[in-house]
Amino acid sequence: MDVTTCLKSLLLAIHQYRDNRTAHNAAQLQKQVEELSGMRCVRLLSSGQVLPSECVCGLVELAGDPNTSPILTGTIISLLAQLACDDESRDVLQSSYNLTSTLASIIHCHSTTPREPLVLQCLKLLQRLTYNGRIFHCANYIHELIDFLMTNIQSHNDDITMPCLGLMANLCRYNLSVQTHIKALSNVKAFYRTLINFLAHNSLTVVVFALSILASLTLNEEVGEKLFHAKNIHQTFQLIFNIIVNGDGTLTRKYSVDLLVDLLKNPKMADCLTRYEHFSVCLSQVLGLLHVKDPDSATKVLELLLALCGVSGLRSLLCEVVFRPAAPRLRAASRRHGAGLDAGQTTEPGLALIQWLSSPAEGEELCCLQALQLLTELLEEALGSEVVSVCVLGYVELLVPVVLGLLQGLDPAAPDSQLRTHCIPLTLPLLCSEESVCRVVSRQMSSQLCLSQVELLLSCCHNNDPLTCPPTGHDSSLSQVCGEAVLKSVELMSKLRQQVKDMETCFYRILQDQRMVTPLSLALTSSHREHVQTGLRLLFEATPLPDFPSLVLGESIAANNAYRQREAELSVKRVAVQQDVPALMGKSLSGPSPSSPSHSIHSLIEKLQNGMELQDQMKDVRVSEIMDVYEQKISALASKEGRLQDLLEAKALALSQADRLIAQYRCQRAQAEAEARKLASMLKEAERRREELQAELGSQVLEAERSKGDIEELLQHNARLQADSQEHQALKGSYNQLLNRFNESERLLKELQMAHISVTKQMDTLRKSQDTLRLQHDKAVCELKEREEQIKSFQSELQQRNRDITGLRGELRGQEERGRAKEKEREELEETVDILRKELNKTELARKDASIRASSLELQKAQVEAKLQKKEEELNKHSSMIAMIHSLSSGKQKSDVNLSL
Repeated sequence: MDVTTCLKSLLLAIHQYRDNRTAHNAAQLQKQVEELSGMRCVRLLSSGQVLPSECVCGLVELAGDPNTSPILTGTIISLLAQLACDDESRDVLQSSYNLTSTLASIIHCHSTTPREPLVLQCLKLLQRLTYNGRIFHCANYIHELIDFLMTNIQSHNDDITMPCLGLMANLCRYNLSVQTHIKALSNVKAFYRTLINFLAHNSLTVVVFALSILASLTLNEEVGEKLFHAKNIHQTFQLIFNIIVNGDGTLTRKYSVDLLVDLLKNPKMADCLTRYEHFSVCLSQVLGLLHVKDPDSATKVLELLLALCGVSGLRSLLCEVVFRPAAPRLRAASRRHGAGLDAGQTTEPGLALIQWLSSPAEGEELCCLQALQLLTELLEEALGSEVVSVCVLGYVELLVPVVLGLLQGLDPAAPDSQLRTHCIPLTLPLLCSEESVCRVVSRQMSSQLCLSQVELLLSCCHNNDPLTCPPTGHDSSLSQVCGEAVLKSVELMSKLRQQVKDMETCFYRILQDQRMVTPLSLALTSSHREHVQTGLRLLFEATPLPDFPSLVLGESIAANNAYRQREAELSVKRVAVQQDVPALMGKSLSGPSPSSPSHSIHSLIEKLQNGMELQDQMKDVRVSEIMDVYEQKISALASKEGRLQDLLEAKALALSQADRLIAQYRCQRAQAEAEARKLASMLKEAERRREELQAELGSQVLEAERSKGDIEELLQHNARLQADSQEHQALKGSYNQLLNRFNESERLLKELQMAHISVTKQMDTLRKSQDTLRLQHDKAVCELKEREEQIKSFQSELQQRNRDITGLRGELRGQEERGRAKEKEREELEETVDILRKELNKTELARKDASIRASSLELQKAQVEAKLQKKEEELNKHSSMIAMIHSLSSGKQKSDVNLSL
């Protein structure tokens, strides 16, 4: 059964149960709801069709009816929870079908039994619907819902406490009217004490919910100043970072990131975070979460990083953490040709961001856009310095191919075309922001790529393409994004025209294209300074060109200005109407009232001034008491104005619902008119057929008249043919019987032939499958034998490895023992060296004394040598004299002996 048939059956079951609430109809309705739940319909509500809208309207109405059985209500809520699978469906359920008030009414009806599964279902669905959504304070059963939540939060029942805390955190966030209502309650102090006690709870989810509620309610009050004081705010930051990194799941991480983002919006909290000493370590742990393959977790982490980039003191530190650790591996990766990102690089946060950019799958588009925005801001910070580091340039070399691959192949019919179109205004400022980066880009950019990209974007802007006409309700028009992308692309071509071959020719060719008028006129009439400056730069380049359409550009600018003027007039009228509506509502609710809140406030100020002048006449009344009274009146008037604003929003919601019903009625009317036109065409066809049959009837009447003459002639033969006629009747009856038998036999023969053919085909199929299975069996047997041989070889290798390991372990033990012996010898040698050092010092001292003594002895030696030389001279004289004496007194032989002596 397809979805349309199932929806029609469900709508019929809803009408039957609404008209007659019997057990049979309830069972049929529950069966249809369960069948639709089993089909897992995705984006059923965002299709804008009438049939799903009517089914959901009927289901919401039945769920809010107290007479509906709880089992059927639970089944309906389960289906609605399944339909609320994406943000767009949740917005539709909340805005168009008023599901929040319906669920609040169900909870109010079962408030006496909060542990009932139906209540838990409603709380969980409400928590999903109200996340990042605005709830009107004046909606039905919202006050009762808040009282129920506060009561059950203080009941300390773990089953109901967690969903109540999560829902309360959603209601309090960015909702001043709900915050004011809770602060005005009598038991708010006990509620604060309960939330503070929850900060010591075992569940991190409960702690995050309690902190979120306290931050929303008390951040700018006395309790909040004590709780988030500068002395203990660092502990709060550490707790939040620990929850983000080590949370219980995606839900906990989501709310903890929201809490930290809300705290960063407070200037005091942001300043305290810049002075937090462990911020770098916490930031590295948070960046490590980017390696998780969960898009929801990555989305929240990137949202937190973008919020941190918004704080001026944290932006540069974030750049250092992202880029600096990745520098060595980035340089190695940039030298490898086509190596890509290997497993060893996944520990670096910068490469994790590139991985989220490289291949955005379905459901990861938001992660890709956030990663691009984060890289844009980080690289603007890094490239804005006087000297661009090598690390950043290496990172850009890795980033450029990924960005170019993301921009290539833009197809308006592709499902990711919106993503790719949004990527261009984010990435192209990166590629042309710095001269050094331009040189890196020019090595990988080609003129043909830029030209094809701009041509495709211009065709999307010029033609009435679905890409340029998104449905109502989008945050920004894709046509404007396309125009901005065209200007950024042309600006990039302008910067690269001297560095890339044929880029200058393509640049001037694009500027003279007639389709450039639309993006240029939008840029020149834009309210953004950067767009106007970009348009003026391109206009300065294009004006001297001969074929530039200056006149068409002027007409387009004039048309844009006229359109803006009409929009301004209409907005002034809408503001006037919105100012008149609250005054009329105030008159209808509370009788005569002042003309405006500002008038009443000015009158109160005048009264206060008069009271200060008459202070001497009112000695028994203090001025401070009078100011307190008037402050209370002012706050009451402000709360009344907020309630009136909420009533206006409720009326606007009702008006949108009425518009939706009118659209449904118009759709049904169009369908009815189409059916009426179809019936009219069928009626004309029937009239034409009737005329043809009437003409045939006239010809049959003429033939009947001719047949009368023949009948008169045949009446003469009637008498003799009576007997033949009876015999003929008998033969005709037998002939009819034989004919019937023949037809029956022929039909049976055809059936048997068809059966024979089908059996033959089945037999052929079975024979083919048998042959295929036989081949597969033979192949499997061969593979099994090969695997067994491989297993045997692996086992033998394993045994050999075990023996090797045993031998190596023995060698390792021997090495360890020798190492211990070496260690002992080293210690003994160290002791010996210490002893030798001491003896060396003593020897050095002795050497110094010996050198002193040696110097003195050398001096004495020189003196002795001088004296010895004198003595030797005298001795020589005496010896010569003795020799002469002996030569005279002795003989020649004795003289020779004396001479030899």
